[in-house]
Amino acid sequence: MHYQFHAQTDPGRVRSNNEDAVMFDESVGLAVLADGMGGYNAGEVASGIATAYLQEHFAAWLATEGSAASGRAMRQAMRRHVRAANETIMAVAEQQPECQGMGTTLVFGVFQPERIVIGSIGDSRCYRWRAGELLQLSHDHSVLQEQIDAGLVDPRDAHKASNRNLVTRALGFANSGELDVFEHVPESGDLYLLCSDGLSDMLQDEDIAGLLDIRASLETCASSLIRAANSAGGRDNVSVLLISSAGAPIERKRPFFRWRGA
Repeated sequence: MHYQFHAQTDPGRVRSNNEDAVMFDESVGLAVLADGMGGYNAGEVASGIATAYLQEHFAAWLATEGSAASGRAMRQAMRRHVRAANETIMAVAEQQPECQGMGTTLVFGVFQPERIVIGSIGDSRCYRWRAGELLQLSHDHSVLQEQIDAGLVDPRDAHKASNRNLVTRALGFANSGELDVFEHVPESGDLYLLCSDGLSDMLQDEDIAGLLDIRASLETCASSLIRAANSAGGRDNVSVLLISSAGAPIERKRPFFRWRGA
């Protein structure tokens, strides 16, 4: 199994700055998306630190040990590097008063020939589109999701909830909570979507599914998703990272990294 990656990020129609960060490195099969929050423009600092840390340190671990790592070793490495990224964010916040209270959600994946391992904390999401069906692989860490899980809110009414942006886990805090890690078996023709809540808050899952078309290029799909989120209001920064799977080899590209600005 081989993969192709594409990422786009947009500030949306309301905010002047972009606190999302996205990166991918096809050489090690790593894709990362973070959605910053808190304190002036410090959200972009938190998301940038998390993304840059994984790009530098976790990608290096993948390059040397990732292909031979067991499932347990992979999960441990993902959690270890996220904890270290969290400590870095907290240290910067302590040293720079203007960054106090900053944090970031995080969703990232390791895409290998025989497995895909997804890690998430917060409400940035990972979806899989397979054979015309969209499935959310990650689980939101939010007050709203807890209410849905408890049966207090109908999932069909979730987009109307006023508390949908209140996360229960995020990097940047001492009690940030453990990273959720899930492993999946890929199939040729799969399309994976990592996104910030600037997309999932603006569009219903069926809307997202309708815009994912494996016959179109990843760039076209990403542009369509961002355009639809902005047309629906664009109340937040919106970032998408698409990964397609195929059985034939593809040419490896240079890493992509973007963590601030429109």
